[in-house]
This record gives sequence, structure tokens and C-alpha cells, in this order.
Amino acid sequence: MKEKITLKEKISYGLGDMASHIGLDNVIIFLTFYYTDVVGLPAAFVGTMFLLARSIDAIIDPAMGYLADNTRTKWGKFRPYLLWLALPFGISCLLTYAVPESLSLTGKMIFASVSYSFMMLMYTAINIPYCSMGAVITSSNEQRISLQSWRFFLATLGGAMSTFLMMPLATWLGGDDKLSGYRLAMGIMAALAVVMFWICFANTRERIKAPASHSNYLSDLKDLFANDQWRVVAMLVLTNIGFGVIRLGAMMYYVTYYLGSASWFMWLLGAHIAGKAAGSAMAKQLTRRYNKVQMFGTCSVLAGVLSIALFFAPKLVIVLVVMTFIISTFYQCTTTLMWVMMADVADYGEWKQGKRMDGIVFSTLLAVLKLGMALSGAIVGWTLGFSGYVAHAEIQNGAALLSIISLFTVVPGILSLAAFVMLRWYKLDDSVMHEINLAKQNA
Repeated sequence: MKEKITLKEKISYGLGDMASHIGLDNVIIFLTFYYTDVVGLPAAFVGTMFLLARSIDAIIDPAMGYLADNTRTKWGKFRPYLLWLALPFGISCLLTYAVPESLSLTGKMIFASVSYSFMMLMYTAINIPYCSMGAVITSSNEQRISLQSWRFFLATLGGAMSTFLMMPLATWLGGDDKLSGYRLAMGIMAALAVVMFWICFANTRERIKAPASHSNYLSDLKDLFANDQWRVVAMLVLTNIGFGVIRLGAMMYYVTYYLGSASWFMWLLGAHIAGKAAGSAMAKQLTRRYNKVQMFGTCSVLAGVLSIALFFAPKLVIVLVVMTFIISTFYQCTTTLMWVMMADVADYGEWKQGKRMDGIVFSTLLAVLKLGMALSGAIVGWTLGFSGYVAHAEIQNGAALLSIISLFTVVPGILSLAAFVMLRWYKLDDSVMHEINLAKQNA
């Protein structure tokens, strides 16, 4: 008998990702611009720092997944980390935006590298258990889609609250002292994130229990890599995160140097956030009538084609805002479904190999996500640096401007179309997952 998941629990679970996105969306959207145009770090250095820090962090992810899989407490194996690590995560977010103005350029580079690496480490430590929870709260495919829809709807609100309030708060709290303003604004955001993680801990439950594993870390990794569906989803994760990070990382530069005014940033960001909220709701509604794999493929194609078409769109803000909303809607639909696919990979592995490894599955896929973030962030920084981008210049050279436009439009579009191509190897559609769940119930 399937246990009904209450609305309170779905919302509480979503608050966990809302907390994560308060920090993460700031990193994706603002941090490159903050480092280059506020702190004054070289763009090429920022790109390299992102690549190295996120790559190292990604190596740690599977170890965190193994640790979570083998944690046993009265609260479960994943929930306790929300209680234990909420405060350290909040502190790490604050430190990322606390680069001291008094430091030399070298000192600022060191502080940025250490604080950013610490933030990504704390994000890993709390987010892997959080994401793994989605697979053990319920085994129902319908309930999982509903759970992930609420999760990403609230995550979108968290990102919206953080990004829309960040610059006004920084200006209000810091005045002309931009460094102080950013630090104080993030302090408020970080405190909210801590409370949200604690609410998530208090109101969720782990219903799917896995027996204690007696295998070792390397054995689990070997079994994981033998899971062919894990490999397919890993590639989908890589292309999906690349689409989002490159596009958002280029957005501030796009409005500043292509549209000619940073004031248009909030218009495009608002359209993006509204589109993500619509996409989260759309994923839940459409999968009631259509196969989730078909929906993923359709939305990938639409997001990719429209993103590339944006390169050729007229330079009219209303057109760009509307297209950004539509593209973000289709993109968020694929993101929501991608996380359901991750949970399906854990079920598939248990069915094929007789071993449930939620933590390892999600941690390794998050490691892929981090590598995707690293490569994507590096691509933005390197492209800007090597194209001759000059911070604060009134007019960028032709190569730099073309690079900025392409990073916001063509490059994400190609990645989305690549995801559609790779989907041909994914076989865990609704009928297969129904078969797997029946086999597990009869075992």
C-alpha cells in the first residue's frame, strides 16, 4: 500500500532546496560578476578557480554519498545531515561574499579561492543527503514527480528571493561600500537558509529502508559504474547543468554590454525565474498524461531550438523577455524530470544488482553536476578572458561581444539538443519503472 505524502511534507522537503538555491543561485548568477567587477579579480583567474575548486569538490562527492549511505541514526541516514550542517553551510555562504577590501590582489585571490572552496564543500556535505532523501521518502513515481515539482518550485522562489533582493539589499546596507553591502546582504540570506534546512529536517520522513551494507567503497563504485542507466543520466546531468550555468553566468554581461544597461538584468532574470516556476508546475501536470521520457525529449528540443533562435532575435527587450520566459519554462521541465530519473536509477540498480545505494547514486551524479558547473563556469571565464573582455569598458570589442551573446544563446542551445540525442539510450520509462516496482513488491 502506497503511503500518501502530505502537502506539508512536500513543502518542507522543497524548503531544503530553497535553502540551497539561496546560496547556489547567487554563486551561478552573481559570483563571476562580483569577483570580476566588484572585487577586481581577473576573469581568466576566476574561470580557472571555478574549474579547480569544483573539480576537487566533485571528487569528494562519492565519499560523502558512501558516508551517508552507511549512516544510521534514529532520524534516518540522510535527514540528520540537514540538522548538523545547516549552520556551517550558512557560514560558508557568508564567507564567499566577504572578500576584505584591504587585501592585496594576491590576498583577494587567495581569500576567494579558500572561501569559495569551503562553500562548495559545505554545499556538497548537506546537499547530497538532501537530494538522496527524494528517493527514500516514497517509491511512487507519481509522488516522486509531485515531490520534485514542489522542490523545484520552491527552489525557484528561493533563487528569486536571493537574486532579486541581493543587489537592492547590498546597495541599501552598504551604500557606496559595495563589498560591505554584498557581505551584509548575504548574511541575511544565509540565516534564512539555515532556518529552512531545519524546517525540512523536522517535517520529512524516510520511508524506504535499506539494510546496512557490508560492501566497501570501491565495490559500491564498481557496481555503480556497471549500471548502464547511471551512465546515461550522468550525461544528461552534464548537459543540463551546462545549459543553466553558462546561460546564467553570461546573463549579466549580456544585458550590460549587448543590451547596453545593467538595469535590464532584473527583467531577464525575472522572466527566467517565472519560467522556472512555470516549468516546475508543467512537469507535474504533463506527466499525468504523457510519458516522462517523451516529455524530457520534447522540452529539450524546444529549449535548445529557441535558445539558438535567441541569437538571431531582434534587439527588443520585450522579445528577449518573452523568449527567456519560454526557454526557461522548457529547461526547468527537463531539470525536474532529470531528478526523478536519478531516483529511478537507484531503483533500477537495486532491481538489477540487489543493492540499494541512494547516497552513492546521488553523490556521483552530483559530482558530475559539479564537474559540469566547473567546466561551464570556466568556459564563461576563459571565453571572456581570451576574447579580450575588459571589465567596466563602455564598449567591448567585437570578439568579446560576440562571445557574450553566444554564451547566452547558442552554446546552451547546443547542449540542450545534445541531451535529446543522448536520451535514446535511456530506457527507464514509466512502464519499465512500473515493472520494477511490482517486482520489488513481490520479492
